[in-house]
Amino acid sequence: MNIYDVVIVGAGPAGLTAAIYAIRANMSVLILDRLAPGGQMINTNEIENYTGVGKINGAELSMQMFEHTQELGVAFDYKTIIEIQDNGETKTLLCEEDDTPITTRTVIIATGTVPRTLEVSGEEAYKGTGISWCAICDGAQYRDKKVVVIGGGNSAVEESIYLAGITKSLTIVTMFDLTADPKACDQLRAMPNVTIYPYQEILEFTGGEKLDGVRFKSTKADAVERHVRCDGVFEYIGLEPTTDVFAHLGILNKMGFIQVDEDKKTAVTGIYGAGDVTSKKLRQIVTACSDGAIAANSAAKYVDSLKA
Repeated sequence: MNIYDVVIVGAGPAGLTAAIYAIRANMSVLILDRLAPGGQMINTNEIENYTGVGKINGAELSMQMFEHTQELGVAFDYKTIIEIQDNGETKTLLCEEDDTPITTRTVIIATGTVPRTLEVSGEEAYKGTGISWCAICDGAQYRDKKVVVIGGGNSAVEESIYLAGITKSLTIVTMFDLTADPKACDQLRAMPNVTIYPYQEILEFTGGEKLDGVRFKSTKADAVERHVRCDGVFEYIGLEPTTDVFAHLGILNKMGFIQVDEDKKTAVTGIYGAGDVTSKKLRQIVTACSDGAIAANSAAKYVDSLKA
């Protein structure tokens, strides 16, 4: 039976960095992901805060990171994990795609997050047709059209800057005010085709066969209600951890994120967490990479102790 030293679940920046550090520590490494390598990066139009790189397309950075792992000989497979079994000094991973179990001494969970939804009327009906969560994926179809972006954080503002450059008009609707980096907020506010409505509650998405607008009202005392006509909507209202299949391990906090210590260890010996899926204050590419490096270092020390 083939036993890996470490299996990394998730191929975003945390998982890919963990793989690089793990294989350089002479561990046998396997990365598993159900989607293309890159995680949330692959859906980001421009990245400007990754040290030493400058401005770069997210898909391009994803490929560079993945190619780095392949140059070092890291094994990669498209698999969907449905269960991790703790057997003490080994762990067994079960996958949706086949019945062949994967055995490993350690696991690094780096499954990241998925976009949060509003759960309001019309959202489910227009999901994927008029409502999207990825400007780089779907933005081009709204060239010279009217678009609404919901949210005011870093992702919302950065993607709004991109969308404002190709759309006829862009309306920002956010529950609070813009909370992204001040420089990016100033850039967005200065764009002539952008209108911003802070402190709003989304009521519904309207339309017949096609989405045609968004209804929302002020959360202030006046409670003014508006109906903005649009051709498409992009939602950026936060992220939820991809951790449902790990709940039985007892490693999640009440919000569903993986609880780790400074060495990225979880409550289960031999299982580590890294990146956005963990409980942390700052979720950025550079911090995900840092998490991956620390998790791999901790896993390597643990594997060495087992082999001693």
